[in-house]
Amino acid sequence: MEQIYTIPVNEAFERSAADKSCGCAFCSLYNKLECDELDLILGASMMEPDIRIKTNKLGFCRTHYDMMFVRKNRLGMALTLESHLDELKKELKDGGLGGGTGSKPIKRIGELEGSCYVCGRIEFNFAHMIETAVLLWQSDEDFIAKLKAQPYFCLPHYKKMLQYAQTRLPKKQLKEFVAQCEEIQNEYIEKLNGDVSWFCKKFDYRYDEEPWYDSKDAVERSMKFLRSDIHKNIK
Repeated sequence: MEQIYTIPVNEAFERSAADKSCGCAFCSLYNKLECDELDLILGASMMEPDIRIKTNKLGFCRTHYDMMFVRKNRLGMALTLESHLDELKKELKDGGLGGGTGSKPIKRIGELEGSCYVCGRIEFNFAHMIETAVLLWQSDEDFIAKLKAQPYFCLPHYKKMLQYAQTRLPKKQLKEFVAQCEEIQNEYIEKLNGDVSWFCKKFDYRYDEEPWYDSKDAVERSMKFLRSDIHKNIK
C-alpha cells in the first residue's frame, strides 16, 4: 500500500518513465525539495524563533542566497539577514580595541563557509527519498517496472542510490538491483557518448551536409548526466 512518504518518489519515477525528457527522477525530487524549503524560509518559517536561531548560526550558501534573491521577497530576505548580521557583528569581534590574533573570525567564517540552512534541510530529506526508492524496489513489484523505465540517473544521485542499496539490500538482491541500474546507465551513456561524438563531427566540413540527429543538445545533456540537473530556480 502506498504511504504518504512514498508518494513523491513514486510520482517522480512515474513522470520520468512516461516522459524521458524529465531526466533523472532524483533531480526532480531535489528541485521540488529545494523549492519548498525556499518558500518556507521566506514565508511561514521566517519569523519562527527556533528557525531564526538556526539560520543565524548556519547562514546560507551563495547558491541559495541567489535563489532567495530572485524570489521577489526582498523584505523576507532582509529580515533574515538583519538578525544574521546582528549576531555576526558580535561573533567576528576578536580582542576589542587591543586587537587579537584573528583566530576567532577565521573560525567563525570557516564554519559559515561549510554550512547552509537550506542545503542541510534538503540533504536530510533527500537522503530519505533515496532510501525510499531502494525500499520501494525491494517491496513493490510495480516500482521495479518504474525503475527499469527510467531514462537515466545522474552520476551524483546514482552514487548515492548505490551506496544506500549496499547498506540495505541483502547480497542477492543487491546484485539484481545493481544489474538493473547498470543496464539503464550503460544504455544511456552509450547513446550520450555517440551523440557528443556526432556533435563534434558536425564541426568538420566533411559532415556539413549530414543531419544533426539527436546531437544538438548533447553537451547540455552531458552536463546534466555528469553533475545533476539541480538549482533550476536561479534566473
